[in-house]
Amino acid sequence: MFFRAPEAHTRSLLKAVSWRILGSMDTFVISFFITGRLTFALSIASVETFTKIALYYFHERLWAAIPWWRPAVPAPVEGAPAEVLPAAAAAATTA
Repeated sequence: MFFRAPEAHTRSLLKAVSWRILGSMDTFVISFFITGRLTFALSIASVETFTKIALYYFHERLWAAIPWWRPAVPAPVEGAPAEVLPAAAAAATTA
């Protein structure tokens, strides 16, 4: 299945950090190419690393909250143990 259940906060944060490492390396190379100065390139890359981690994390959490194009939670199977049901379905059966 292409889309899955909402992601955990920790996973979103780890994705933000790993993406930012790659993005910051790109920013460093471009900054160094344009300025020709190592200190400028390092300064630009280090500042944007932290700001863009935060921006990406909140962007990811916003999208995690939007239900567009997500499959509906399958109906619980009668007699199925709760641990095999998706979390939302399990919560609905216990309420």
